[in-house]
Amino acid sequence: MVKKKVKKDNQGISNKLRLIVKSGKFSMGYKTTIRKLKDGRCKLIIVADNCPPGRRLELEYYAMLNKCSIHHFFGNNSELGVACGKIFRCSCFGVIDSGDADLSSLLNGL
Repeated sequence: MVKKKVKKDNQGISNKLRLIVKSGKFSMGYKTTIRKLKDGRCKLIIVADNCPPGRRLELEYYAMLNKCSIHHFFGNNSELGVACGKIFRCSCFGVIDSGDADLSSLLNGL
């Protein structure tokens, strides 16, 4: 029963991620997300399950300093890339501007 809920959560998140990719501003990948976090532009960070622990801790640290929300995606980096509508892997995804997606409902749904 838990797997169904996780799968449903990932489907909702992936739908919102595709909407953000189409209409908003975002950063994909570790280096660009860290750069945007240091600038203080990110509102939400989504990290894949298999992101290395050192990178995950660094992302969480910068997110804490900038009062940015962080979410751990229930899937590996390949699944996060597909959820964003890309054909490559992505270990982390930073939302700068949500565009047409409602960011408050995205944060409440997490």
